Amino acid sequence: MINFRVGIGYDVHKLVDGRKLFLGGIEIPSEKGLEGHSDADVLLHSICDALLGAASLGDIGKHFPNTDERFKDISSLVLLEKVNELISNNGYSIENIDSTVLAEKPKLLPYIEQMRNKIAETLKLNLEQVSIKATTNEKIGFIGREEGIAAISIALLYKQNPD
Repeated sequence: MINFRVGIGYDVHKLVDGRKLFLGGIEIPSEKGLEGHSDADVLLHSICDALLGAASLGDIGKHFPNTDERFKDISSLVLLEKVNELISNNGYSIENIDSTVLAEKPKLLPYIEQMRNKIAETLKLNLEQVSIKATTNEKIGFIGREEGIAAISIALLYKQNPD
């Protein structure tokens, strides 16, 4: 018997001057970066929340609060590794992840394969288990005005021989 679980994650951060832009665990050339306590990688944060949600383990803020100095400027790849440990320790394995990044600029198509590779490597998955898409917001709202970037992810987990 196999138990499947689905989780959804969403994250958004404001674009600001003086920060590097990290998405999917890689640095992307940009005039602005995302503001946050960690490196503010919205894509990895949304994946973390999707994984945690599917395993009924809360959210990223519960496990890595922005009031904890241990997580100040931390790479979100480290957070993703810790989330993977949490779900594994609870008997779950990742079947697949599908994500969409919403950003007016920069154009992300040239970086998607690098992001997929970095995420698959970090989670010890095959590349075909990680899907990333990017879209603009058609110049509508805060994303369209280039004030921020958002990401939404869904994850499918499974547990062999559940209790």
